[in-house]
Amino acid sequence: MNISIIARQVNVRDDLKALVEKKLAKFDRYFPRGADAAVTFRRIRDDECVELTISVGGTLFRAEETSAEFRTSLTRCIDVIEGQIRKNKTRLEKRMKSTFAAAEAAVEEAAAAPVEEEGDFDIRVKSFPLKPMTPEEAILQMNLLGHAFYAFEDADSGDTCVVYKRNAGSYGLIIPEKKAE
Repeated sequence: MNISIIARQVNVRDDLKALVEKKLAKFDRYFPRGADAAVTFRRIRDDECVELTISVGGTLFRAEETSAEFRTSLTRCIDVIEGQIRKNKTRLEKRMKSTFAAAEAAVEEAAAAPVEEEGDFDIRVKSFPLKPMTPEEAILQMNLLGHAFYAFEDADSGDTCVVYKRNAGSYGLIIPEKKAE
């Protein structure tokens, strides 16, 4: 696993870096190769915050925890990520089983009444016109609506972007990556 340690307005000691490498080594059993981890350390007022993001095969696992010590925050992040991996692993296994047994499932569905499985997503579909605007205008619109995020068309690039409110009270902007053809 490739590990990047980022320190924002703090100094990360070598023993903490070694702890990060030791704790993240447990994920090698889930991701044999090709995983990238970014660990960000920062101080928020009197608390110490750790943000852990693991990227593997286009899937992101992310956790952010705040506590009195970096070590405690890191341990909590590791626990959260491990839970996300287990949850995702189970869903992937279910999908694989359903893909391989598609013919059997079709026969069973025809014979039995439809049964709702645990873990299905209840997805509400909503459509609306995307208006060209700047990220600042989108943030104002998001705040007026009282939402946590807002999708819009960037007036400069024409891309579909999303602004969102972060836990720390700041804002984030998601911009799509251009694929190289």
